[in-house]
Amino acid sequence: MQLVESSILHLDDADQLEGLCPELVDLKVVQEDGSLEPARSRITLRMLLTHTAGFGYSFLNAKLQTYSKTWRDNGVNFNEFSGHMDDFLQPLVNQPGEAFEYGISMDWAGVAVERVTGLRLGDYMHRHIFQPLGIHDLTMIPSLDMKERFIGMWQRDKEGHLSHHTPLLSRPLGADASDSFHSGGAGLFGSTREFGKILAMLLRDGKSHSGKVILAPSTIEAMFTNQLSWLPNFARRHFPAVKPDLVYVAEAFYPPCPLPTPQGWGLGFMITPGPTGRSDKTGQWSGLSNAFWWCDRERGIAGLVASQILPFADLKVVELWMGIESKVYEGIERQAADT
Repeated sequence: MQLVESSILHLDDADQLEGLCPELVDLKVVQEDGSLEPARSRITLRMLLTHTAGFGYSFLNAKLQTYSKTWRDNGVNFNEFSGHMDDFLQPLVNQPGEAFEYGISMDWAGVAVERVTGLRLGDYMHRHIFQPLGIHDLTMIPSLDMKERFIGMWQRDKEGHLSHHTPLLSRPLGADASDSFHSGGAGLFGSTREFGKILAMLLRDGKSHSGKVILAPSTIEAMFTNQLSWLPNFARRHFPAVKPDLVYVAEAFYPPCPLPTPQGWGLGFMITPGPTGRSDKTGQWSGLSNAFWWCDRERGIAGLVASQILPFADLKVVELWMGIESKVYEGIERQAADT
């Protein structure tokens, strides 16, 4: 969004995006039976940021597994955590601009950033976001010190027991990760304290605690403005467990948001109210290892509840997140009543 703000990248310029990412030209859309049809529209950066470009995730959409068995060498499925660019050379699962599908769109947005700036994505973030915010423990390629403090990954089985799980992003943790793909969708390693500095910047309308401007207030407002008013129930659909070791079966992305409340998606994250006390234009999203954040600019509250547990949508972690968020707002209400 910094590059959009400075008119280096454009939200609705398909020509520019295809010039930067020629891999997005003439993409095919995979059907349920694995057959392919041409894309009817061209992809824009706005589509990438709103997950309406048509891309999916191989662990969330069975059509990509069908495609792999039909078209890929040895029938090997895509692995978005491999650290290799080849695993992002995927077909679309929907026609561009016609549906919401959570997938590798943010990774392609990251590729566009790299190619327009000439910097690796992690290096761009470090120079233009992390350094001004005083962030040291947030990176695409962990330092030796960070590796020594890495808490590892865990897996919960059907009986509720936890056991060690191989880290999903293992390549950046290796001895030589210099050529590892910088994933804009799931590539950062870091601490909750450091991520909190980004949330605080959003609450300050784009400024760091020392007053450095990361984004203009108008850009922050655009990010928190619903881009999908034409899809008020985009996340109220069944999400099958294509890979149950990674994602539980879910009936919706944010089940606590009841009908008829419309769901929204801004430029990069979901916008939704909820039963905790958050305001209607609260931004929120999550990570596969059951890490959940929210940012309520209206009430000046942001928070993060993070674990290293698979599969995603772990009920115990979700209940912890909802409980903590609710208690925060309850405390604010009590304080207001006492003053």
